[in-house]
Amino acid sequence: MCHRATGESVAGRLAGILFLLALTAAAQTTPPDLIRPTWRRIGASTMDLSLASPATGPVSRVWFSGAGKLYALTAYGRIFESADMESWTLAADAVDLPSLPIASSFRSPAPGARQFPHPRDPRRVFALSAQHLYRSDNAGESWTNITAFGDGSVIGSGQRDIAVSPANPDLLVVANDYGVWRSADGGLSWSGLNVSLPNLPVRRILATPSGLTGTRAVVEGNGLFEVLPGPSKEWRPIADAQLVSELAADEARRRTLSQSLGVEITAIGGSGDIRYAGGIDGRIWISSDRGQTWPGLRPGAGGAVESFYVDSQEPRIALAVLRGNGPRVLRTINTGVTWDDLSNNLPNLPAHAIAVDRPSGSAYVATGGGLFFATVDLDRASPAPLWTLLSKSLPDAAAIDVKLDAGANQLFVALDGYGVYATLAPHRARQMRVVNAADFTSRAAAPGSVVSVIGGKITRARAGELDFPVLFASDADSQIQIPFEAVATSPSSISLALDAAGRQFTFGVPFQAVSPAIFIDRTGAPWVLDPDNGMMFEASIAAHAGARIQILTTGLGKVSPDWPTGMAAPLVQPPAVRARMAAYVDRTPVEVLSATLAPGYVGLYLVEIRLPAIVNAGPAELYITADGQESNRVGILLEP
Repeated sequence: MCHRATGESVAGRLAGILFLLALTAAAQTTPPDLIRPTWRRIGASTMDLSLASPATGPVSRVWFSGAGKLYALTAYGRIFESADMESWTLAADAVDLPSLPIASSFRSPAPGARQFPHPRDPRRVFALSAQHLYRSDNAGESWTNITAFGDGSVIGSGQRDIAVSPANPDLLVVANDYGVWRSADGGLSWSGLNVSLPNLPVRRILATPSGLTGTRAVVEGNGLFEVLPGPSKEWRPIADAQLVSELAADEARRRTLSQSLGVEITAIGGSGDIRYAGGIDGRIWISSDRGQTWPGLRPGAGGAVESFYVDSQEPRIALAVLRGNGPRVLRTINTGVTWDDLSNNLPNLPAHAIAVDRPSGSAYVATGGGLFFATVDLDRASPAPLWTLLSKSLPDAAAIDVKLDAGANQLFVALDGYGVYATLAPHRARQMRVVNAADFTSRAAAPGSVVSVIGGKITRARAGELDFPVLFASDADSQIQIPFEAVATSPSSISLALDAAGRQFTFGVPFQAVSPAIFIDRTGAPWVLDPDNGMMFEASIAAHAGARIQILTTGLGKVSPDWPTGMAAPLVQPPAVRARMAAYVDRTPVEVLSATLAPGYVGLYLVEIRLPAIVNAGPAELYITADGQESNRVGILLEP
């Protein structure tokens, strides 16, 4: 425990963190209503590109109304308005796009620069080149670059339009490939107007949070970006050579296949020997020899094939989504011999992507009308299901991509312009299951540990004649503690009987003497604390070399002296963990100062370690072991 504070003060600092942990667990496991899931935003709708302020996607035009309202036309055709130059809303009424001003013909400051006269000062002229904005105060005799910063532009490149406020001749607004930018002093300084402008063109979700990585996505025109676990923040560009290589290889396969089949191939998928390829005209080819030959063919109908889901174990089973009129979702259970149209009540708008949980048959489809859910029979021909709109509470925008995390617990959707949102996958609300309370995996339970039961309000839990304390219970989820005196009912599991709503359920729960797990929140951020102030080390808050840090865990097993199950640990001299503890930062052992029950709480443990005197700056991997059993691996940020 903390060496420079009393047990009571440590417990006091932990109280707020552990209370938030309970809220996080509840939020992570609360099954959302199928019509209105509880969504949370992943990151902001802007990018951190080291410009004057956060950036977003391309904006084609900007202009002021006579009353001073600012308008912006994005490159994707939507018009937004702002009355205060801070908040943006979609233009409620039809707005006439003003014509471009008549260009001046003064000497150009740069090749290809377009000139714009100041509406009120005949001697002031602006010029937009691909890279910079220039100003002349003497009718073009000389020019000043007013966006230069080092070798680049402080507002980014791709200048497209400029507007001058009718009320203030020094208030300039510029549209470019990175959003909307403002200068209140005639171009001497700049700031962005992008924070609330929904114009982030996320086109694909590549990865969900796991270990050291956060949510990763492709942003059109800008490449690969990531939001690390923790509070919402701007997306940051990443350099991942392997990921870039994989994406390039996928593009090369489509290009090669397009040449071979004589049509643009827009989607490919498959498993084992079976491969599927979809064309821009709706045709689908099937190969049974890993793409060497393509004899199977579904005639074209509808628009381009956007994406496939292929069962990894039985690749004869596949789903395809298409854009345009006609079928939006197709199913085959016989390797493409026949295809069933599952579109049913989906809107007659493009379908862009699909994510499937195979065990439950749950399918999520991203469409131009939002995100939809249905349970699909993937084993036999059956009528098309009814689809339920999941994105009612999200902004009214097209869903571009959808993805389930590795455990099919969290559902992620990319909304056109608005970035990425996530929620508990709705199909999980219909399945009662027992998971580890720290990381929501199926890792084994251990004496004294806390497990979560998702999908039911538990009134009683027991194994044989031994009762398990129910620590928390709601209609959505419950938390129970495994008694310290619990023993396996089979070589490596316990038979857990649960009472819920008058019904009894029995689960075989993996069980072992220790099963360490570090708590993570719903964004994937670990519960790692600074013992001096009780604050979390978030993705952007670094731990310093030589510092002590505390790790909130469960599953560390029995303690000494013995402690009663279901009772909060004492505030002073909490029982110590019996297991042999070790901790590793970037796979290098570090000093473990203490490992005890967390004072004042049930089933939680607190491990305190000291970081090495010398560390490499940047993200690092952290995990612990108990008697050689490894925990999940989490990321922390280090500073020398």
